[in-house]
Amino acid sequence: MVSPTPEERVTRPCLTAGWVCQTFLHWRYEPRVVQALLPPGVVVDTFDGAAWVGLTPFVMASVRQLGLPRPRWTFPETNLRTYVRLGGRPGLWFLSLEVTAPPLLAARGLGIPYHLARLRRRSDGPVVRYAGERYGGGPSYRLAVRPGDPLAAGPLDTWLTARWRAYSRGSGVLWETPVEHEPWRLRAARVEEVRQTLTASAGLPPPEEPPLAHFSPGVRDVRLAFPRPVSGRRRAAG
Repeated sequence: MVSPTPEERVTRPCLTAGWVCQTFLHWRYEPRVVQALLPPGVVVDTFDGAAWVGLTPFVMASVRQLGLPRPRWTFPETNLRTYVRLGGRPGLWFLSLEVTAPPLLAARGLGIPYHLARLRRRSDGPVVRYAGERYGGGPSYRLAVRPGDPLAAGPLDTWLTARWRAYSRGSGVLWETPVEHEPWRLRAARVEEVRQTLTASAGLPPPEEPPLAHFSPGVRDVRLAFPRPVSGRRRAAG
């Protein structure tokens, strides 16, 4: 099972930040549908026989990236992701990442699919609203959620949210990026509006069910490690 706490320490991060005001929307998919989007060696992860795809809008707060002159900045981000294993180790696979910060596009060299977009978040009383449109007439989304009571995370809640590494493929190499942060403080959430074309843009059929929703006020001390190649070490085992 997926661990609810970090699986390794990140003592020399390449990026530190907070991930705040985060919503998780998740849809079930047939594993074969998601597997078709993954490269050789990366295996779709499943929970009770289903693959899951998540849409996660949030705010990157107090970002500090090694080597950049600007010390800290804050911007919205939205990820479309699924859950995989490589060599038996669970992690994330990003289908797309929408950002407003051009410096992050450098990560495309590692196969991380960043795209520049117009992204917005605002609070409307108890309702949190997000919206985004990729530049150039690409995919877009609108989302409104009403956060509920604090949630005692069950096995599926943990499986969907507590992932401690991301995988990517760039220049013919599979990469692993470990992450460390405090456990998520999850709340139940009710979806009041969702319209999106990100799943279709990633090559997925329309979701067949309403999404499962969670909300979190966020985690503050996020530490991303330097990406490391894993092709030779784990691809054969995967």
